[in-house]
Amino acid sequence: MSDTLIELDNIEKHFGPVIALNGVSVTVKAGECHCLLGDNGAGKSTFIKTMSGVHKPTGGRILIEGKEVRFESPRDAMEAGIATVYQDLAMIPLMSVTRNFWMGREPRKAFGPFKFFDFAKANEVTMTEMAKMGIHLRSPDQAVGTLSGGERQTVAISRAVYFGARILILDEPTSALGVRQTSNVLATIDKVRKKGIGVVFITHNVRHAMAVGDRFTVLNRGKTHGTAERGNITAEELQDLMAGGQELAELEGSLGGTV
Repeated sequence: MSDTLIELDNIEKHFGPVIALNGVSVTVKAGECHCLLGDNGAGKSTFIKTMSGVHKPTGGRILIEGKEVRFESPRDAMEAGIATVYQDLAMIPLMSVTRNFWMGREPRKAFGPFKFFDFAKANEVTMTEMAKMGIHLRSPDQAVGTLSGGERQTVAISRAVYFGARILILDEPTSALGVRQTSNVLATIDKVRKKGIGVVFITHNVRHAMAVGDRFTVLNRGKTHGTAERGNITAEELQDLMAGGQELAELEGSLGGTV
């Protein structure tokens, strides 16, 4: 049996006359971190929104474990086991970690005909799941706004894993973090991968990708520039693919080596 969780085959996405994606193909396997790299405007955001059901592809196929699917909405993608953690994290800073962790899926307990938020269960699960990811909270009542950027990312990732994500899409999770916080998030990605979950790590930072990536796909102007496995490509080669190394070299030559 194949360990491929999802395959996106020759995906195209047009917005009127604008071609945002022009034949992008990516596969994600169980227990791997597949890094999707590209500069601004490469098509990364459009691609993950297509993968997560926000956009319907204009062309191409999406297959889950070999079976073609059509997502009508993000909820369809979520039911198929695809969870996306966006840069804004969709969290409310003044609310507690527990409230943010369970938002929209609150556990209930009944007293006669009435149902109430089961705070005891919610707090216990939140503390346990965060500890599994290496974050030890002072209290489950702690406001999310008091956490560091890396810890907030871990809350969002832990939430997705707890609620059954089999494919986790992370949209630039390290873009606004310091060195220590970035290390924590990369460690969290490694923990998630070891649970057998397929991780799609969207980034434009080659060093971060090389730290945790198993495979690397580079997007440029809505097209795939190729996929390479760890050990078969260097950070410099990835950077050149992303930044248009050939064009830079030609420009440098024309300017006499001043670029």
